[in-house]
Amino acid sequence: MPNQPRKILVTSALPYANGSIHLGHLLEHIQTDIWTRYQRMRGNQCYSVCADDAHGTPVMLKAQELGITPEQMVAQTRAEHHQDLLDFHIEYDNYYVTHSDENKELCEEIYNRLDKAGYISKRTISQLFDPEKNMFLPDRFIKGTCPKCKAENQNGDSCDVCSATYSPTEVINPRSVVSGATPVLKDSEHYFFDLPKFESMLKEWLVSGALQEEIANKLKEWFEAGLQQWDISRDAPYFGFEIPGAPNKFFYVWVDAPVGYMASFKNYCNQHNIDFDSFWNADSDAELYHFIGKDITYFHCLFWPAMLEGAGLRKPTGVNVHGFVTVNGAKMSKSSGTFIKGRTYLDHLNPEYLRYYYASKLSDGVTDIDLNLEDFAQKVNSDLVGKVVNIASRCAGFITKRFDSILSENVVEADLLSQFQRASSDIAQMYEERQYNRAIREIMALADKANQFIDAQAPWVTIKEAGKEQFTHDVCSLGINLFRILVVYLKPVLPKLAEQAEGFLNDSLDWDSAQQYLTLHKINKFKALMQRVDMDKVNAIIEDSKENLEPKKMETQKPADTDSPLLKDPIAETINFDDFAKIDLRIAKIAKAEHVEGADKLLRLQLDLGGETKQVFAGIKSAYQPEDLEGKLTVMVANLAPRKMRFGLSEGMVLAAGPGGKDLWIMEPHEGAKPGMKVK
Repeated sequence: MPNQPRKILVTSALPYANGSIHLGHLLEHIQTDIWTRYQRMRGNQCYSVCADDAHGTPVMLKAQELGITPEQMVAQTRAEHHQDLLDFHIEYDNYYVTHSDENKELCEEIYNRLDKAGYISKRTISQLFDPEKNMFLPDRFIKGTCPKCKAENQNGDSCDVCSATYSPTEVINPRSVVSGATPVLKDSEHYFFDLPKFESMLKEWLVSGALQEEIANKLKEWFEAGLQQWDISRDAPYFGFEIPGAPNKFFYVWVDAPVGYMASFKNYCNQHNIDFDSFWNADSDAELYHFIGKDITYFHCLFWPAMLEGAGLRKPTGVNVHGFVTVNGAKMSKSSGTFIKGRTYLDHLNPEYLRYYYASKLSDGVTDIDLNLEDFAQKVNSDLVGKVVNIASRCAGFITKRFDSILSENVVEADLLSQFQRASSDIAQMYEERQYNRAIREIMALADKANQFIDAQAPWVTIKEAGKEQFTHDVCSLGINLFRILVVYLKPVLPKLAEQAEGFLNDSLDWDSAQQYLTLHKINKFKALMQRVDMDKVNAIIEDSKENLEPKKMETQKPADTDSPLLKDPIAETINFDDFAKIDLRIAKIAKAEHVEGADKLLRLQLDLGGETKQVFAGIKSAYQPEDLEGKLTVMVANLAPRKMRFGLSEGMVLAAGPGGKDLWIMEPHEGAKPGMKVK
């Protein structure tokens, strides 16, 4: 009896309606699209939805700056975002917006259920208030002097110099980013969601297999510190949904954003007569997967499942977390031209180049992905043009010119064909588990075998030899069939190339097509399927992405819940040489090393800097046992401000090289350095 099709709903994190789609966003949308296309090729009932995240203070203020309503700005941005995604062949069943009737209705329903169940409370808090703009200020709209290290012009919630986190009310000499005015403290009644009541459920859910192990382990730190009630309200003026029964109080944007997944799907269900409740009821047999970046893990893996549980709804089957995108080994930078918008890329290059490169790098882990632009060009040219497309171009001409475009009825090398077909189950499992990089390696290994076969049989030679005409026909027909199987395996990644190949093959491909062999089948004339990447076009993208960075009037990013250490901004500017020169790098001898109780990755190091000893907590436990480190040398950032950690005071930072895990290397004593020596 054949397996029943699975019933799956997939979502991607919602782009914020206050800026363009860039290559960092596209990593996630491409990862999601590949997975959903694969599921559909397997015959599963798989829906995917997304939307623009519309609410919050930044959208409201940006719209004011532009002289339009927030609704107008959101509509414009949503249209731009959706078109960018479509042009990268990212096709959601529904791409909606959180400022919708469906989202308002669902937010109110969930809130009312939580309130009725006793999970909502009220209390008065003091916040910084802008007396000129007559509004309470989110943390990121406050600047001032860090209360810890006294660095000036720091954010209202954290310091970029010493990495301290603090309350906005602790900031010295605060000022409003919106107006420049000095904010004042003002009391306001706020609404809170009782997250601690869900501690037991969340602990079980974290280890249920719904999350990657590294994410589950990271989130466990929150339970050690103790879960806190979550402030879910914001005061007027605010662009969002008003809380039922609470005039001038609005849902915080991170309340209605995840509900936006439900709203987008409900909008689609209403249009296509689909049972919405069968996907979201607590007893649903459907699967629900979220694809998100690691910076918003806290919201999706603690708040969101707790809200769903409290409202009597189902929790996600899986939350798939990915890392950030770097370009040429560094964070994306506007000044260097590596903060690349999706549209700028599309102005110059084929979107499937990027889809393929990301797929070749993406695993099921949370590791950052580096878009090395030279490697990008070389990989696409070598793999797609030089290997895959090359198979068809080498064989198609003989079939069309000498054999009336009809494939042979013979299989000249059954073992090779069998290897290609047997690979189907392994490659399928790799897609299912989001190990795209392994799938790509397997597919390219097959492409190498196909090219080696064609090289060995040399049809351009045998076609000229007497009695070898049928052999040539058989060889080229097998080559076309092997190309066809490779296209099947690549179709989730390269839908446009697959569509063009289907036209050439006169065929329609699903996953099971790999097990079929085309004989006595008419193909169409071959046309070039893909051009080589031109580095001049890559360089043009960089040039077009460079901006003259003027000081910004206001920060307009979506506000984050600043209690979370997971929320590190993936986009940062480069520092200048004067900033770098302030870093004091010194050789340190590891006098003592020991495990840290309760820490999975940290070791406690006592470092000898040639007379002075400092304590540092270093995340190198995966590579070294403490006893192996004692007596070795390392490079230390000696003038980093001390940081109080849960395990004690860390008085610096040690540097190690390598890709991570077990592959981290420090210096050996025989390498000539002495404790306390400066590194220049």
